[in-house]
Amino acid sequence: MIDLRSDTVTRPTPAMREAIARAEVGDDSLGDDPTVRRLEERVAELLGKEAALFFPSGVMANETALLVLAPPGTEVIVETTSHFVDWEDGAPSHWAGVQLRGVATPDGLLTAELVEAAIRAPSRFQPQTSLISVENTHNAAGGRILPLETMQAIRRVADRHGLPVHLDGARLWNASVATGVPEAEFAATADTVMVTLSKGLGCPVGSLLAGTRETMDRAWRIRRRLGGNMRQAGILAAAGLYAIEHHRARLADDHARARRLAERLADTAGVRVVPPETNIVMIEIVRDGLDAPALVAALAERGVRTTVFAPRRVRAITHMDVDDDDIDAAARAIAEVVGG
Repeated sequence: MIDLRSDTVTRPTPAMREAIARAEVGDDSLGDDPTVRRLEERVAELLGKEAALFFPSGVMANETALLVLAPPGTEVIVETTSHFVDWEDGAPSHWAGVQLRGVATPDGLLTAELVEAAIRAPSRFQPQTSLISVENTHNAAGGRILPLETMQAIRRVADRHGLPVHLDGARLWNASVATGVPEAEFAATADTVMVTLSKGLGCPVGSLLAGTRETMDRAWRIRRRLGGNMRQAGILAAAGLYAIEHHRARLADDHARARRLAERLADTAGVRVVPPETNIVMIEIVRDGLDAPALVAALAERGVRTTVFAPRRVRAITHMDVDDDDIDAAARAIAEVVGG
């Protein structure tokens, strides 16, 4: 089976499993797991932040950022197809008590001008804007990269209005590898940054939230309230440390394979593919009589697993467990199904 559903389906490599087996552990809830400490320090260093905190998931880390930065009853500015809106099951309203102000864009990428226009003027009758959140890379936009210059411009808008910025950087590693811009330069535009280890880097689990030391102290208490404190978490952190040092640079291979898939499908009648910037390929079905669920089901019968992303859109994500032959086989299967 060629599994292109997500870059979270990877299995730990033998070397990563060895790192896990050798991990030095303690009780992280009591603050004495040395491997977790090393992971948090390393990620804080990469992001140019004072401190970082290890979480079981990116959703929990994102929600913690909201709980730290956005008071209940306020409004958070996001792109309208962001992860906060579509993929966190209403958690911002449920946990943080905030509402999301979705800003529609043609390509999933916020701009400073759009953010400025969405910030509420002071009013006794309307919600108060409390936070701006950006996503990089943007999942629903096909792994599009929010350029550093745009993020810097959004930061300037936030500063003028006295607002904090959160960066949902689940795939920030991909943005950095694709552009050559260090993660810390992207992260410098935000007060808090979430990065994920289980997307692209091949880790079995884990994300981190980074920011000032004072903010992470507050985030620690929120993580505990949400049930996110762990014990001998160094077993998981060891995988993260290994991935950060050995699997970041190879993300370029995933990007190349995403381009390879798009190129193989370029002349396939019945589908349209926007050239990918990173490792996500969105396949738009333009043939009559075929929709995304039908295409995904037919591909599964041919040994290729993909994801329904919209009624006529299928998502395929490249990762370290697929190679060039897999990509070519997947392209042939798609052409076969679309061709009838």
